[in-house]
Amino acid sequence: MVSVITKIGRLALKNPLIAASGTFGYGQELRDFFDVSELGAIVTKTITVNARTGNPAPRIAETPAGMLNSIGLENKGLKDFLSNKIKSLETLDTKIIVSIAGANIEEFEILAEKISSAGCVSGIELNLSCPNVIHTMQHSGYRLIAQDKKAVEKVVKAVRKRTKLTLIAKLTPNVTDITEIGKTAESAGADAVSAVNTLLGLSVDLKRRRPTLGNTVGGLSGPAIKPVALRCVWELAAKVKIPIIGIGGIMTGEDALEFIITGCRAVQIGTAHFIDPAASRKILAGIKTYLQKNKIHDIMSLSGTLNNNKDK
Repeated sequence: MVSVITKIGRLALKNPLIAASGTFGYGQELRDFFDVSELGAIVTKTITVNARTGNPAPRIAETPAGMLNSIGLENKGLKDFLSNKIKSLETLDTKIIVSIAGANIEEFEILAEKISSAGCVSGIELNLSCPNVIHTMQHSGYRLIAQDKKAVEKVVKAVRKRTKLTLIAKLTPNVTDITEIGKTAESAGADAVSAVNTLLGLSVDLKRRRPTLGNTVGGLSGPAIKPVALRCVWELAAKVKIPIIGIGGIMTGEDALEFIITGCRAVQIGTAHFIDPAASRKILAGIKTYLQKNKIHDIMSLSGTLNNNKDK
């Protein structure tokens, strides 16, 4: 027997696999493919106070070893989430983390307060890093909240005052030094950071000689970004004391273990779900096989051990 239990802040998970925001709907959609209770948690599609129509089509483009998306946080808003979506989430036998994004501090506060009142919600992920929207709280010309330490500090502090739920700050790789942002989120009250959101990318439709995406640029995800994500996790692990949730191109159990060894306590699965809706089940099986084969009884004994073996 092996243990795959982990903990993020006050949030205890049966295993380290979390369905990433925007890739898993609200849990019901994928019930036909596998038992959602096999996941440690799911992160909902990002919720905003008001409904958003998102970016113009096309919104998805396949790329070598990955995909670009430019959804633009399309959703029906907070009222619809509390009236309709929450009912679906209440039926799921797994931990629920709600992703939120605001145009200003007040919207983040409203979202955190209202969502915290929903009994089935165990955590909040602050989407500070979506590359497909223009953020309005930045300083000095930054595009994303997660590229601006002052904005990150303000948002995390404000939300921390409005919720006792486990609070996760989602970071962008599109920065010079991700550790500075991570340390800011930690000092402002975040229980964990998730790293990383998508990289900014562009694809060209050669026949039309135009950008493939309707919004020109989008977020690159999938195996192509895994080395960048691992580097970001490695840097963060040396600087922050709070848990790190790894994201970026995790397709197999081996991929997930690489993130754990580099410094994560959990991982999020995103693009893999578009290729195989049951990918998480196979990833978890791969993790358990590795642990059993190597006689490792507790997966968390591997967390952050990368540098311990670099000279062997």
